Amino acid sequence: MIGYVTVGTNDLTRAARFYDALADEMGVGRMMQSDTYIAWGEPGGGAGVAATKPHDGQAASVGNGTMVALEAKDEAQVDRLHATALANGGTDEGAPGPRGGGFYAAYFRDPDGNKLNAFCMPGQAGG
Repeated sequence: MIGYVTVGTNDLTRAARFYDALADEMGVGRMMQSDTYIAWGEPGGGAGVAATKPHDGQAASVGNGTMVALEAKDEAQVDRLHATALANGGTDEGAPGPRGGGFYAAYFRDPDGNKLNAFCMPGQAGG
């Protein structure tokens, strides 16, 4: 079971604006924070997401092939999360739409270049 996923950031204030907006759309808030990181989610809930300045003091970089997937409640929320990401400094990596096999998703990057998607599985439990 995944407890949380961490993405690196070189600008925690900028990352906070981006992830605060996504978390708000998903009905959660910040659950932990310090001068070097912020974590969003719900204690005892599903997996959370954290943005952090790298512990080694080096610049954060994007992992090729690495992506964080955010489970949305329905297609409309996938659409809203994609729009929210773009409105808060994110960049488009794939507009919302069906991807085959009952999978509906949208892809975007946060302001640091970390790739995320919002998805649901219409007609299945949780989607």
